[in-house]
Amino acid sequence: MKELEELNLPEDLSYSIDHVWVQNQGEKARLGITDFAQDQLGEIVFVELPETDDAFNQGEAFCTVESLKTVVEVYIPIGGTIVTVNNELEDSPELVNNDPYEQGWLVEITPTDRAALGSLMKKDEYLEMLKGSD
Repeated sequence: MKELEELNLPEDLSYSIDHVWVQNQGEKARLGITDFAQDQLGEIVFVELPETDDAFNQGEAFCTVESLKTVVEVYIPIGGTIVTVNNELEDSPELVNNDPYEQGWLVEITPTDRAALGSLMKKDEYLEMLKGSD
């Protein structure tokens, strides 16, 4: 397991309490699980992604990640409609472990409420939350 200081947490992303990162891309937002989440899960062996055009309300499970240790549901931090899924994960789920922010992203959505982006944490707030959970 990584120490908190070793985690890769880009400054330009927002983070949810459920360890999902969000990258605001204007009309769209890209989502994935954080370096902390992938590290806690261990070796990821399968990712079940939603379909394009599926719509989710904030807080709903939108995908499942299976590791050698466990299976977890991933909760969408802002409501929206899926516009793109990372099909690379079908054959290479380990991309989530190797590169959770670039190659290992999960989905892109069109947010239903752009203001919800403001409710997410910045890097420093997310790190403080992680320190509190130790």
